[in-house]
This record gives sequence, structure tokens and C-alpha cells, in this order.
Amino acid sequence: MGKYISKIKNLNKSVKIKLFLTLCVAVLCIIFFLIILNSFALEKFYLYSKQKTLKDIYYQLNNYYNGKDPELDLESELEKIEIQNNFDIRITDEDNMYIYNSNNNFSPIYKDNMGELVENTENFIIVRQKDFRNGLTYVILSGKFDNGYHLHIGIPVTSIQDSVRISNHFLLLMAGFTIIISAILVSVISKKFTEPILELNKIATEMANLDFSHKYRIKDADDEIDNLGKSINTMSDTLEETIKQLRNTNIELEKDIEEKSKIDEMRKSFISDVSHELKTPIALIQGYSEGLLENVNSDEESRKFYAEVILDETNKMDRLVKQLLELMKLEYGKREFNNKTFNIVEVEQEVIRNSKVLLDEANVEVLLKTNKETLVFADDFFIEQVITNYLTNAIKNVKEVNNGKEIYIENEISKDKVRIKVFNTGENIAKEDIENIWKRFYKADKSRNRESRR
Repeated sequence: MGKYISKIKNLNKSVKIKLFLTLCVAVLCIIFFLIILNSFALEKFYLYSKQKTLKDIYYQLNNYYNGKDPELDLESELEKIEIQNNFDIRITDEDNMYIYNSNNNFSPIYKDNMGELVENTENFIIVRQKDFRNGLTYVILSGKFDNGYHLHIGIPVTSIQDSVRISNHFLLLMAGFTIIISAILVSVISKKFTEPILELNKIATEMANLDFSHKYRIKDADDEIDNLGKSINTMSDTLEETIKQLRNTNIELEKDIEEKSKIDEMRKSFISDVSHELKTPIALIQGYSEGLLENVNSDEESRKFYAEVILDETNKMDRLVKQLLELMKLEYGKREFNNKTFNIVEVEQEVIRNSKVLLDEANVEVLLKTNKETLVFADDFFIEQVITNYLTNAIKNVKEVNNGKEIYIENEISKDKVRIKVFNTGENIAKEDIENIWKRFYKADKSRNRESRR
């Protein structure tokens, strides 16, 4: 049990760890991609954006100084532009006198230090230039207004690089926070997904141990896990039903094997009995036949007696062989019936007449408790055999009660059936034999002598 719990815990940890690592790798890949993008593309994009802003401000200030908006406070507007864009602005007149100067340390473009030319038009040029006095690199626009004033606008490149560096640091910080949040989310999400998986795993383990009592609880989510749970429940029901059928089939098979074994034993006993029965008439026929051949008795009456004994014993053998053949037909399902309508009372009376010798020898009185004609539809030959068998057994086992031996034969009519009852006075069948009397070849008394068999 401890090993099973350990496996479940390991499965739970495994899913959580896999989800956590997957999220961490995904986050780190995204952050790494953004850092590379910042380092190689953001600075260029930022410079491009600032260059466009420089040009826009040039055109805006050119309009201002051309008097298109006389009510505008130029100095306030210049301060606003400077603060909003982090620009250094210097405006001079034709005599190079300051009209506006935001930063005394700001150096305009010198012809001996032009730096890297970015853009050159009729009205202005944009260069990337390093100021050796402070070691800063600037992007500078130098141009001339329509009124003759000169404009110099500069933005330090270091501010752009600082922005990129700060952005990268921020991304790394966000990566750390994202990983922490991912760990929390993984714990919640994995619990939601692993609980039904663990439940399915437990049910599958119990099914492997042939315990089908547990079923997956459907959440009505109609997702893949619910569909899997439905499939496992269906498989569990199918396996349970199949195993029940197999067990029942196995029990029936065991019973059949046991029954077959018993039948084989009884068949051997029956064949032994038939063999014993045949020995006597064969021996008698052989003896009387030899007597006739040797003329032991020469008178006609003695020879007639010998012939009658031989005929009688031959008839007995014929009956035994026919019974054996009928039994074999019944055993292999080849017995055919010739059904017809006849009076069962007449058959019963004929059986009683044929059994007169046996009845007289046993001093038994048979009472047929019906004189009414009773028509039935069956094979009269086999029905006669059945009644004869019942009557013969009744004669063999009849006992004297109240100074007499009696056998009763009665027909009980119930709807479309006739039940023939044969009852004899004497002892009841033993309890250990009562359940076996209908089994093929079964004989309750296996130590019978010849007299009892006759």
C-alpha cells in the first residue's frame, strides 16, 4: 500500500515539475527574445523615432518664427518642447547672437567635427556627433529658418542607451516575478488536472486487481478527461460482466466435468450389469442347446421343454440388447419418436397383463385407479417401456403392508398433460439416492442378486 501511495505522490510531483519547467522555459525564452530585440532593434527604432520628432519640431518652430501665430509665447513653447522630449535647443540670429539657449554645455555642429551624417536636406542636416568635452554622443539637427535664424536641437544618445538597459533590467525582473507566479499557477492548475488523472489511475489499478466497484465521477465538463472516465467506466462494466460470465461458465464446466465423470462410472457399472445379465441366458442357451444336440432326453416333451427354455432366454437377451441400443440412441441424441393419438389406459392394462407372471411370483395386487378413456399424443412403444420400467421397479421393491402387497397406478389429468403415478407399498427411497434416481445409469442398489434383478 505504501508503495502504491508513493507512486501516486511521484506522479503528482512529476506533473507539477513538468508543468513548472515548461512554463519557466517558455517565460525565459520569451524574455531572452525580448532582450535581444531590445539590444539590437530598440535603440535603432528609438533613434529613428527621435529623428522624426526632430524634423517635426524644426517645421513647427519654423512656422512659429515666421509669425504664423503672433499670440504664441515662444519661450514657453520652447521650454515645453525641451522638457517633453529631453532636447537641448539653441536658436541664434544672423549675427550668431542667442535668441534661445536651453543648455550652455550644448555644442552645435562644428565643421571640423561633423561626426556621422544621418540626413542632409536643403533646410537642415542631422548628424550623430560626439562632444569631447563631456564625452557624450548627441544626435543633432542643425538648420535655418525662413527668417534667417539658425536652429540647433540635440538629444544625448546615452539617454536612449539607458532606456534600453532599463528596459532589459525590467524584463529580467518581470521574468523573476513571472516564474514565481507560474509556480503558484502550476500548483493550482496541476491540482485541477492531476486529481482526475490520479482518480483514473486508482480505478485502473483496482480493475487490474479485479475490483470493479469504483467508478469515475463524471464532472459534466465534456472534456477529454471526462470522456476517458466514461470509457473506463464502460470498460469496467464490460469486464465485470465478462468475468462474471466466465466464472459462471467455469462453474458450469466444472459441474459438467464432474457429471461426465459420474456418468462414465455409472456407464461402466451399467455395462458390467448388462454383461452379467447376458451371461445367464447365454449359459442356459448353450447348456440346453448341447442337451438337444446330444439327445439327453429323447422324449418329445423334454425336447419341447428345452426348446421353450432356449426361446425364453433368447427373448430375454433380445430385450436386453434392445434396451441397450435404445439407451445408446438416447445418449447420442438419435432417438426418433413415432407420435400418434392412443388410449393410455389400454397401454397400462396391457403392461399389467404382460407383467402377470412377475406379479404372481411376488404375490402382488395391482390396482388401476381409472376406467376412463384417456387419449394422449405420444409414441406408444416408448410410453409402454416407461410404464413397464416403473411397474417392474415397483414390483422389485414392493413390501408387504397389512398382510398384502399392493401397487397403485393412477392417471392425473392437468390441462393438456397426463401424469402417470405408480405407487407401491414398502420403504421409501433413501435420502442419499433420491436426488440421483433421474441420472443416467444410476442404480441405488449396486449389490443386487439375480433374484432382485428379475
